[in-house]
Amino acid sequence: MNIWGMNITGISVLILAFLISFILTIIFQQLFSRLGGNLYTPIRGGTPRAVGIAPFIVLLLFFPPPGNYLIGIIGIFAFMDDLIGRKKIKQLPFETGQLSRGIGMLLVMVVGYFYFGPVSILIALMIQPMNIADMQPGTAASTVIIMSSIMATLLYLTTGNPYSSALILLAACIGYAPLDYQGKIMMGEVGNHSFGVCLGILYTFLGMNIADFHNWGNWSVFLIVMVLLIITSLLIASLRRSNLKKFLETSLNIPNPTFGDLIIDVLTGGGLGDLFRKLTLSKRSITIKNRFLIILGFRRLIYNPYTTL
Repeated sequence: MNIWGMNITGISVLILAFLISFILTIIFQQLFSRLGGNLYTPIRGGTPRAVGIAPFIVLLLFFPPPGNYLIGIIGIFAFMDDLIGRKKIKQLPFETGQLSRGIGMLLVMVVGYFYFGPVSILIALMIQPMNIADMQPGTAASTVIIMSSIMATLLYLTTGNPYSSALILLAACIGYAPLDYQGKIMMGEVGNHSFGVCLGILYTFLGMNIADFHNWGNWSVFLIVMVLLIITSLLIASLRRSNLKKFLETSLNIPNPTFGDLIIDVLTGGGLGDLFRKLTLSKRSITIKNRFLIILGFRRLIYNPYTTL
């Protein structure tokens, strides 16, 4: 593999990616703790956030193009979100951070379309479940480690290459993860957004390999990536099951949440999901009584935090 004009073996690249991620994580932990501001939160007695910029830099350096172009785009706009924080924009229904994140997602879709086609939409949408995963220490990192390990295995089986891009993601995440598991750092939007887009690209690689082998069309790639997005959401809902149930019961007043509610929260929860509900439902409140719809999670799907009731 050629990196920075040097011919480096696959295993050396993985070790280098791990070490750089590990070292940068410690450096940014200390730096952001000193800088303060929006890069430091009082949560858990004081925690530096946006430390996910460490694996983001590693992915930007080691992940092959054009994938690293999309990772770079979303990482830059996501880090702007981390820096700016939650500030309202006068006469507009969203915050500056949401605007920055939204622009980044749109650019990933548009730029990605020229390289991957319509599936670039799903690559950008992978940000949503990873963003929800990051609301609990270690969950986003566990999701990346599990799914990148699976992708590394499947890409090896479909290509015969033991050193796939999935292992670069895995190495970058493992280098970052120890302090995240301990709750001493938060990866921030720059981390979970970069991881989300990177996973989406890996899913696309697998989808393209399968489609080429079976001589299927481009839409089969779209469907394969969609299935993997849903599987990722199921994993996150399982990892966060206890935490999410408590959140839905205490914060959203949804009694006895079903697993469907948890999955819908992973797929549509957070600021962007609530913004979409505000734009579509205004201040209306809809009560779901149908048992089948309750099982599917429709109570969470149409929950409107802006209702006047």
